Amino acid sequence: MTEDLLPALTARAAEAAHARDPACSCAAATLAHREDTTVVRHGAIVAKAHAPDTDTAALTVRTAVAARLPGILLPLLAPAPAGVYGRPVTYWPYSTPVDPDDPDAAPWEEAGALLGRMHRTPLPDPLPSMRGPEKAARAVALLRDLVPSHPAASPVLDAWADLPPWARGEAPAPGPLCLCHGDFHLGQLIRGPAPGSPWLLIDVDDLGAGPPVWDLARPAAWYAVGMLDPDAWHRFLTAYRAAGGPAVPPDGDPWPALDVPARALTAQTAARAVTKAAAAGRPLDEVEEWLVDACARMRSVPAAAPAD
Repeated sequence: MTEDLLPALTARAAEAAHARDPACSCAAATLAHREDTTVVRHGAIVAKAHAPDTDTAALTVRTAVAARLPGILLPLLAPAPAGVYGRPVTYWPYSTPVDPDDPDAAPWEEAGALLGRMHRTPLPDPLPSMRGPEKAARAVALLRDLVPSHPAASPVLDAWADLPPWARGEAPAPGPLCLCHGDFHLGQLIRGPAPGSPWLLIDVDDLGAGPPVWDLARPAAWYAVGMLDPDAWHRFLTAYRAAGGPAVPPDGDPWPALDVPARALTAQTAARAVTKAAAAGRPLDEVEEWLVDACARMRSVPAAAPAD
């Protein structure tokens, strides 16, 4: 049924768009089409088919949380997930994403403030667990299963093995839990078309209760391996602290809190990169080499102990 999903989802998006606006512009595009996610746009509507193994009950809870936080998360248009070929489908208003060709305009301050506000939100009840460590473990397991003999696999697997069990999704996370996004990166930010529209977070698939440091881990990892400009990192961190974010102390060195999750995200990203390169039969590119080299360096630098 996978080959039938895209045209079926495209038709559903068109139907939803025309029902909301008979004068629909009918601008259409496939925004993503992968084994785990398909996203299409028709006019002002975006339809997303979630992964086949999605827990629909948990997704319904997550979308309900998004509806209650309209200034932080983009609320969906339908009250609960609907299905296409057994895949849960959600409908969202189309908005403008971050421009990948204009890194200087990336909204790092807004991202930090949004995460700080999210982490300070009282935990809804019920709420599933944040899926970040689970997804990282899945990426590393795929590397181990598919290409364990790849020359770059060993440093990635070694770096992962050195992490504490909670960062590998094998034990509960330490410390108080917060409402977390679970998969934060700049691609999870959008803003409406009207001038002055605020930035909002999208993608609730991994939303849940978890350690707030996980949401800061990917930018922290990029900064640590030299892929994120130090000024951008400090703007992001300063805005997060100004919003009262609890993941790091309000001042001083944040790294004792961030080190372990940043290492986990580096290993996850490197695992995905090596697996994809091996599947395509190509060598690692420069950025992928950086990630693998960062994993290799981790063994020579002990992880920072969390601050008391």
